[in-house]
Amino acid sequence: MLAMGIKLVFAIHIQMKYTLYREQQLACDIARAWSFFSSPQNLAQITPKDMGFVVVSEFNGEEIVKGMVIDYLVSPIFRIPLKWKTKITQVEKNKSFTDFQLKGPYRFWNHFHEFIPNEKGVLMKDTVVYELPFGILGTIAHSIFVKKKLDQIFDYRYEILEELFNRNKKV
Repeated sequence: MLAMGIKLVFAIHIQMKYTLYREQQLACDIARAWSFFSSPQNLAQITPKDMGFVVVSEFNGEEIVKGMVIDYLVSPIFRIPLKWKTKITQVEKNKSFTDFQLKGPYRFWNHFHEFIPNEKGVLMKDTVVYELPFGILGTIAHSIFVKKKLDQIFDYRYEILEELFNRNKKV
């Protein structure tokens, strides 16, 4: 067939969505938890320093609202700065909010933050559904380093939040 001038082209296009789920008990009331997590300025504080994470958008202490767009710079690999733009697509005050990537390193990024008051304070839950670009290459990158990097970021965040909310603190 090839001798007859017919070109056969095989394209492998694999798209995979992944889910990262974490939860953490915070020894504080819902007002304190919401105040901290609904302020974009606090994101840099809970992100590893080697990520070079900077909130570029200017905020004057206001908390997030549905429709808010937030611009960041982040250097996830080789210290190469990338622009990241998210939009707050859902807010239920003192309960949950969702940020969705409009532009950035992922093909798809949807991060749902949930806050559940309980007798110990607040149970915070994070559910991130994400997809990498570049098809099969993105799938390979995920298995080699992206999953590990995200785990490191959320492990760091866990430790910082333990320090801020749980070490020698009571509700």
